[in-house]
Amino acid sequence: MTDLDSFAARLKTLTGDRASTPRVKDGVMTLALEVGGLTAEQRDAIAAAIREGALTVPGVSDVRIAMTAERKELRIIAVASGKGGVGKSTLSANLAVALKRLGHRVGLVDADIYGPSQARLMASEDQKPQARDKHLIPVQSPVGVPMLSMAHLVEPGRALAWRGPMVSNALGQLIDAEWGDVETLIVDMPPGTGDIQLSMIQKHKPAGVVIVSTPQDLALIDATRAVNLFEQAHVPLIGLVENMAGYACPHCGEISDPFGAGGAEAAAKEMGMAFLGRIPLAIDIRRRSDAGDPPAAGDDVHGQAFRAIAEKIAEYVAR
Repeated sequence: MTDLDSFAARLKTLTGDRASTPRVKDGVMTLALEVGGLTAEQRDAIAAAIREGALTVPGVSDVRIAMTAERKELRIIAVASGKGGVGKSTLSANLAVALKRLGHRVGLVDADIYGPSQARLMASEDQKPQARDKHLIPVQSPVGVPMLSMAHLVEPGRALAWRGPMVSNALGQLIDAEWGDVETLIVDMPPGTGDIQLSMIQKHKPAGVVIVSTPQDLALIDATRAVNLFEQAHVPLIGLVENMAGYACPHCGEISDPFGAGGAEAAAKEMGMAFLGRIPLAIDIRRRSDAGDPPAAGDDVHGQAFRAIAEKIAEYVAR
């Protein structure tokens, strides 16, 4: 067995059979490495180990590795609402965290280009994404969910005066990033039924959408519009979440309903869609969200509320 044959045998073990048979000509070793499903760190580590080993082969002075990958199709779950102020971004962040804790390979995209908030909710405001081969590399949040937001790309407080095509291009760059082993992408949509929603539907084809509403009639009217948009586009409706549903007094424990009660569940039944659950109106959720500490990362009563909804979404994904 030649030195090159010996290295080729070791290569199979080193790469899990991802590397082609190495060739050497004029002192240069060339080979192809299939990197689909690997994170950037895994890919770089394997390439470095190949180079280190190849340079020990007599007569090899340089190593060239052609990395190939079939870009897999991500399962996109959109989280949408008909109006702002219903807690959609908080729900998106916590669903991503809860799904990760359930064992799913999940990423998070903040598609609210004009008003991004996920960087704050996930404590990643100080991070900037790198790029490779014209694709962004997501940043890692402290809870281990890879994510991308316009807040990672523009200076804080800067207003984006962009028209529709520029917004659609920005959304495409966030979604078509190097997501590594991510299989499910939670996309926090902006409120309403405008350009970004249409771009998402036409170009990225969500596997399903979660609609968020508060119990009050005005919010439910707007939620119905959002449902109608996704129905017309034949995007599957995973279900409706009722947010800010009931406030527990921290002193006496009495439950009050400043936004009403049960409206979203009734609306879901009327529209023939699943009701996924309720998230309470709680000062702890607000404080932890502002601090970049998603409640779903814990196991208290609020973390369990997000987990219960995530479990239903996981059941949908499994089907």
